[in-house]
Amino acid sequence: NVEADHLDYYGSLDAIEQAFGRFVSSLGPDGLLVVGRDVPEVVTSAAACPVWRIGRELRVELLGQQQGRFRFRLLGPGWATPPIGLHLPGAFQVENAALALGLVIGLAAPELGVEPNIAAQACARALARFRGVGRRFEPWGTAGGCEVIHDYAHHPTEVQVVVEAARRSLPGKPLHVLFQPHQHSRTARFMDEFVESLRGVERVVVADVYGARTAIDAQGREAGGVSELVARLRRAGVLAEAGGPPAAAASILAAGLPAESAALVLGAGDIDGIKDELLHDLALRGAPRS
Repeated sequence: NVEADHLDYYGSLDAIEQAFGRFVSSLGPDGLLVVGRDVPEVVTSAAACPVWRIGRELRVELLGQQQGRFRFRLLGPGWATPPIGLHLPGAFQVENAALALGLVIGLAAPELGVEPNIAAQACARALARFRGVGRRFEPWGTAGGCEVIHDYAHHPTEVQVVVEAARRSLPGKPLHVLFQPHQHSRTARFMDEFVESLRGVERVVVADVYGARTAIDAQGREAGGVSELVARLRRAGVLAEAGGPPAAAASILAAGLPAESAALVLGAGDIDGIKDELLHDLALRGAPRS
């Protein structure tokens, strides 16, 4: 995604777009650039190779969805995939899959001398078997009647789409979130956006901020703290509390999980280290409180 992030380093969205443009300009004329719908022209215009954009050269044909898991076909220049059913929930996964398919089919077919439709069929079969990667909507398991999922989301856009995917894939289950903010400067800069992305969940436990790149992260330490995020979430009507270090936050999360609920553990820091302890706590309780 080409959007405002890592502003502690780049300083502005314009600088980020220029950095992407410099990267794109390194592609040779025999390469291929495959981009999403919203990638700005200032980035794609730097390419010396063909550019395939979702919604233009690549067209997604949605065929339906069940609990947030979509079926679709992808149509490219002179080829089309058969229907593909994704195992991972979330509308954003369709575009992720389309980008990967477009790149592989667009490069592999001519490189291997394979007819594009044959390549499209092979890629579709492979994608239909794909079950995901670690730390991206990763099922941690079910314990004490609660389903636990972890995702690396640490930017407001990521948090929003993952929460939406969880709602679709776990209909009717109260959704509790343990969120470990990543960098004080990011938390401060996107405070309002984080509140909006978490609005409507049942409860949020905010762990201590993971202070990556501390040498350049001091600018947001005061404004980007847990207490401010919790206060703003509460003002927005969200039940929220500070959790402290990851292990303590996990205990607070587990203690408040009602029966037949779901827990979403979000963050790009060391929050994934709580997995075993959280599942153990839930299992020891037996049935969660009602």
